[in-house]
Formats: sequence, C-alpha cells, structure tokens
Amino acid sequence: MRICRKCGAQVADGVMACPQCGAPMIEPPKTPQQDVEQNKVMAVLAYFGILVLIPILAAKESKFARFHANQGLILLITGVAYSIFVQVVIKIVAFISYALAGIVGIALGLAWLLLLVLAIIGIINAVKGEFKQLPLIGQFQILK
Repeated sequence: MRICRKCGAQVADGVMACPQCGAPMIEPPKTPQQDVEQNKVMAVLAYFGILVLIPILAAKESKFARFHANQGLILLITGVAYSIFVQVVIKIVAFISYALAGIVGIALGLAWLLLLVLAIIGIINAVKGEFKQLPLIGQFQILK
C-alpha cells in the first residue's frame, strides 16, 4: 500500500489515482537529492586539477556534478593563468635584481594559498551536497 501525497489516504499498489481525492499516484522523477547523493564523488574530483575531466566526461547528465565541474574548471583555468602571470613577473623582476625576484616570488607564491582555500571550499560544498559558488571566481560559467 502507498500513501497519497495530497490527502494522506492509503492507496492500493497499482492504482493510478487516489480514490479519495483523485491525485495521480505516479512515481516522481529522480529528485535533485538523489542526483547529489549519487554524484558527490564526481563533484569532489572536480576540484583536483586535471581530474575535473572525469565529471565533465562521466557525469554529463548530473546537474550537481556539472555545477561542481564548472567550478573546478574555472579554478583550474585561474590557477594556470596565475601560474603564467607569476612566471612572467618573476622573469621581468629578475632583470632588475635576483634578490628582489626571490622576494616577489615568495609574495606571489603566497597567493597560491588562496587557490588552495578555494579548492577546499569547493570540496566542502560538494561533500555537503550544496550548489554553492566559489567566492571571487564562482560566478563565471563555462559549462552549461
């Protein structure tokens, strides 16, 4: 026996509508919560650099995994762009002074901690099952 979601009456299995109120007794489609529970691992993988390709390719139908794959891809692109920026700045500063290049390199290297913190925030959001954008960079969308 099943319970009618509208009026609470007991309905026999196989009956298509509630005999009390007439509400349809069809099974609802896959809920977002089921999607979240089935794809948490994929969502977490999205925050481990190139492993973002796994949820992009293997969980195309999951809105949850796709959301976190987008966040992870943005984080990866930001990290690559920042790495190129750091290398260029250090090479330019090295022409002035090697000591200054070392100091600038350390200072710019500390900013990598921000990217690490963003990855940790993304992993925590994925484990909690939340559709929450990363601070600073999360508003961009690459994957649809």
